[in-house]
Amino acid sequence: MALIIYGISNCDSMKKAFHWLNDNRILYSFVDFTKEPPKETQILSWLSSLGDSLVNKRGKSFHQLSDAVKESFRGQTLIDAIITKPTLIKRPLLVNGMTMTVGFDPNRWTKTPNLLTN
Repeated sequence: MALIIYGISNCDSMKKAFHWLNDNRILYSFVDFTKEPPKETQILSWLSSLGDSLVNKRGKSFHQLSDAVKESFRGQTLIDAIITKPTLIKRPLLVNGMTMTVGFDPNRWTKTPNLLTN
């Protein structure tokens, strides 16, 4: 499989990630959530692998959610919220097959087996 980086193009963390990947000559494909929102099956896969770390609970998108949604932020409520507002996903999301990680952390990326290999 090839490395896929998910996010939104105008995000500062994404820009840092693109710069780092390009500087290190790591091939990747980019999927922009604003143009291609994630499907439920993708979200389920990401949640099963990453758990709560998939969601950026410090971001603007999370803080804009109603208190009722935040209080029941699990299961189908969580999935529906991400489908409606993919910017809830912490960026960047790097996926290579079943290996994945979130957040801009090149040190962790280089130590995660099978993440940066094609």
